[in-house]
Amino acid sequence: MTELSTDVWPAAPIRTERLVLRESEARDRATVIELDASPEVGTYLGGPRPRADLERLVPEVPGRRPGFFVVELDGAAIGTVQLDPHNPEIAPDRRAAGETELGYLFLPEAWGHGYAFEACAAALDWFSGVLPGEPVVLYTQTANVRSMRLAAKLGFTEQERFEAYGAEQWFGVRSPAR
Repeated sequence: MTELSTDVWPAAPIRTERLVLRESEARDRATVIELDASPEVGTYLGGPRPRADLERLVPEVPGRRPGFFVVELDGAAIGTVQLDPHNPEIAPDRRAAGETELGYLFLPEAWGHGYAFEACAAALDWFSGVLPGEPVVLYTQTANVRSMRLAAKLGFTEQERFEAYGAEQWFGVRSPAR
């Protein structure tokens, strides 16, 4: 796999019908901390992280790396979408399916409006243009019904289910032909 690099990053802002996906800035720090500290957001991700730890650890400009998008609605950050290298330490036997993993976090008030689909679809389209032919993988807990629906709507196909972190996990792949 060819990884996302600084040659293609920062990406120009991606505009959808309602959203803007852009590179992270210092003004996004509060939203990133809120996402990671939120009990609702952390429900299927091992729980919220302590806000005091996040205040200490989150850099001034969070997520400053290729593939990290802040999602904006009407000028306000509502979430993030990440296209990150698939971590071989977490799932070494699944790496052959694809080496880039899609992740996303949205503030609870942004749930249920289709923003996650709109933002993830735009990021995946961008990725396909930068690295044509590269598949993308996604993990989610099977108990996370919304995430399971989103994966299907985005064109991810189930490869397997497995037990990890005390819960059943779903692993899917989106082929570049989609």
